[in-house]
Amino acid sequence: MNSFKFENDKVVKEVVVEYMTFGTPKYNGDGEIINAIVYCPGSLGSFSGINKILPFTQKNDPFDRSKYFFISLSPLGSPGSCSPSTTNLKNKFPKYSILDVVNFQKQFLKEKFNINHILGLIGNSMGGFVGLTQAINFPDFQEFIICGVSSYKVAGHDFILSKFVDEIITSDPDYAKGELSYSLIRTLRLACLAEFNFGLSHEFLREMDKSVLSCEFEDFGNEMLETDIYDLKYCNESCMYYDVENDLDKIKSKVLIISSKHDPHFPTELDGIPMSKMIKNSELIIMDSKLGHLCFNELENIYDELNEFMSGFS
Repeated sequence: MNSFKFENDKVVKEVVVEYMTFGTPKYNGDGEIINAIVYCPGSLGSFSGINKILPFTQKNDPFDRSKYFFISLSPLGSPGSCSPSTTNLKNKFPKYSILDVVNFQKQFLKEKFNINHILGLIGNSMGGFVGLTQAINFPDFQEFIICGVSSYKVAGHDFILSKFVDEIITSDPDYAKGELSYSLIRTLRLACLAEFNFGLSHEFLREMDKSVLSCEFEDFGNEMLETDIYDLKYCNESCMYYDVENDLDKIKSKVLIISSKHDPHFPTELDGIPMSKMIKNSELIIMDSKLGHLCFNELENIYDELNEFMSGFS
């Protein structure tokens, strides 16, 4: 894209968008694609996040690629697309909101594919924030939303986690310099390690041998060193005050909520169930997965439910 204008009126030019497509586009009489499904990954996720549904895209599967045209992009703020790291703006990158992520995606769909309406959106974790925000602000833009291991707001322990990560990062004096230093690398690792405990379920972690768990903890911190600290800071901040509770009644799309009973971020009783009651045209699937927040890696366990939901959009 030539440029993108943020909610705060800041503009970034020569915008890079990383994406992939697969499936079978179908067109109306005006030559417009009518069967597009957009995939939105979690925090700092890339277009490759769509791999989670690839096993279910064969003939007669829920996401049969002969029926649908899939578009997956690395969202605003994620490395690969327009972000603090790819623009090299670092801490001078414009602050962005979840609505900015939505507008960035919509602008790309229009400019690249001339798409003004999509069949649906599948959002995982932060991608669920994007889906709900889009359905609220552009209620006629999509027919359905699949909102997985996500919520209508960041609150309680999840809000405190975001605040804690932000505090770790901003407490490093080198952060304001906008240049990578040994101190910032150490700070990045600590900030990422703070999030380790919120992926897998309490049950899964408790069953692990302590020596194995310690190794997993260390490995996670080392792997996350590939993350750009400014990408992490901006993404974390964009989610911290996310709250669409009072606007859920604006949603016209059919919504499938996939909740994980053992999700440390968004437990079913606090997020999935209340959200399903507040969104009129919604269905709720509760997964009993020890993978917790990572239960999208076990979608085969709800294959029949996904098939039934998608049968309404064939």
